Amino acid sequence: MKIIQTIFVFICLLFFTGIVALITLLNGLMHYKGLLLVVPISLFLLFTCLIFEWFTTKQRKAWFAGIMGVALVSASIAPIQYHYKMNIPTVDAEIDVFAYEPFAAQNKVVKSKASLQLQEPLPRIDGATAMYPLYAAFVEATYPKKSYPSDESEVMVNRTPVAYHNLIYEDVDLIFAAAPSASQQKRADMRGLTLNLTPIGREAFVFFVHHKNSVDNLTLAQVKQMYAGEITNWREVGGADDTIRAFQRPADSGSQTSLEKIMGDMPIMEAPAEDVATGMGGIIHEVSKYRNYKNAIGYTFRYYSTEMVGSKEIKLLSIDGVAPTKENIRNGTYPLTSEFYAVTAGTDNPNVTRFVDWIVSEEGQTLVDKVGYVPVENF
Repeated sequence: MKIIQTIFVFICLLFFTGIVALITLLNGLMHYKGLLLVVPISLFLLFTCLIFEWFTTKQRKAWFAGIMGVALVSASIAPIQYHYKMNIPTVDAEIDVFAYEPFAAQNKVVKSKASLQLQEPLPRIDGATAMYPLYAAFVEATYPKKSYPSDESEVMVNRTPVAYHNLIYEDVDLIFAAAPSASQQKRADMRGLTLNLTPIGREAFVFFVHHKNSVDNLTLAQVKQMYAGEITNWREVGGADDTIRAFQRPADSGSQTSLEKIMGDMPIMEAPAEDVATGMGGIIHEVSKYRNYKNAIGYTFRYYSTEMVGSKEIKLLSIDGVAPTKENIRNGTYPLTSEFYAVTAGTDNPNVTRFVDWIVSEEGQTLVDKVGYVPVENF
């Protein structure tokens, strides 16, 4: 009779485990797989021991409780780590691009009147997310007033790799972005295209840390050593005794390309695993979001961090004692300043040249300054 009861309990537990496993898999909650195994097995062993009256001494009860307790605690580590990670805010989360949609009601686009008023054929344009507030202002100033939803019109917004892809494969006439990466330049060369880069403004490449990090300044040499894996603890640069978690961005993104140029011939270390639940193991090559760990360092562009994201949980670091302010970009004292571009690849749309010429004119550059970027020429 006891054997039949044990078999019945075992079958019930298997059924329960199967249902929970199916729900877990469907919801992508694989960090619970340890508990999924340990809990049913523990219950099965408990019922079996009760049925066969195994708990006859306090010593047996203590042994069982101890073993099951260790198993449950071990299985709970992954879920606890997962929920800890998910509670850490994501600093460079995607912004609401719809807030900058040209001519949309109550958008955030900076308004300006332009002497240039374009008509058909309108240039098909795309660009990096960080550039969208700027070229949306260009569009409102020069394009006919109508709806320009970012996914189905002449005006699109994407990340840098997608924007370059669209330009190279001639889906757009013009993009606004940082300089191309080596692989993007190679793809253009393979298609027989020449990428024409017209500087339209300047921007600071910035490094940021948790606002409670005691470090306020790094030398450029220290930054490079961090991303080469030669400096691995904050105490080496005057901070707390804590391992440096140096985040990277996806390959071919504007910020990753900028980091590669800063590093020069110094190799960049492999990106650390972002997933706290696994802790170690495989390398994640495309860490697209920066979680604001207190020992982390990340990088982006000044305008994106201060104007578009505007997180109070991070602080921008000075480099070689110079803060990444708009004024220091303008006067050239901040060391990590680079130009951003209007990029074409041989379009036959006659309005593209007119549009780019207007952007680099005094009128267009005044709008660059008004949006919050630094113009190519100082006024």
